[in-house]
Amino acid sequence: MSRSSRAIIQIGLALVLSLVAATLIFRWMSSRPVKQAAVPTVPVVVAKMPIKKGSKIPEESLVVRQYAQEAEPAGAVGDFEGLVGRTVAMDVGVNEPVTRSKLVGDKPIGGISAMIAPGKRAMAVKGNMVMGLSGFVHPGDRVDVLVSLTEGREEKPVTKMVLEWVKVLATGTQLDTPTEEGVTASVDVYTLELSPQESERLALASTRGTLHFALRNLVDNATVLTHGETPKSALAAFRPKPKPKKRVRGKKQVSVQVISGADATKVKF
Repeated sequence: MSRSSRAIIQIGLALVLSLVAATLIFRWMSSRPVKQAAVPTVPVVVAKMPIKKGSKIPEESLVVRQYAQEAEPAGAVGDFEGLVGRTVAMDVGVNEPVTRSKLVGDKPIGGISAMIAPGKRAMAVKGNMVMGLSGFVHPGDRVDVLVSLTEGREEKPVTKMVLEWVKVLATGTQLDTPTEEGVTASVDVYTLELSPQESERLALASTRGTLHFALRNLVDNATVLTHGETPKSALAAFRPKPKPKKRVRGKKQVSVQVISGADATKVKF
């Protein structure tokens, strides 16, 4: 056997032995239990269902999850105490931590202030069952506001639409739309979201006349211009048009004055 053949055999044996040794070492290392370093965790309350902005937190919407201590959110709360019944200032999604920065006061006014859009104002008006469509006006609905009052020195009665597509923020102390269909609520106060100018208009209308709500479809935001209704225009509705008078056609007579001396007479043709 030549030297080159012996060298190749020795190299091959070395490779096989090294492969076997590596396999044995890998199996031995895999069989040993690996001790993982314990990561300190802290309890954090998160939402297990969406919580809408301006609504109070129900207990069934919360759950406690373990977070790594280093990843604990700022202002996190570790238990339900102090959270149930509080009002959120923003939408909270599923598995999102309920932190103190997302909370407002536990009174309804806190929830209302968090729900008002920038540049808008919340204004309450006194209502009744008729005004609230027998309790079918709920938070989140859109209404037109009409007022019936008298105008001018003669105090002529008139009904006019003064606001359109106004958002209802709250009915009484209710800030949320009922989840069940057909639920009604008899309340005597409605809170609307208005611009400053609309607030002035509503304040004047509510003190000078009687308000009415007209419920609108949520996707129907078209502006409708009206002249208002007076007793005369209201009573004229659905009246038939008067029939035109028939003209009697006849011969047109012509009279001529005839003067004869001192006498004057009229002759018709």
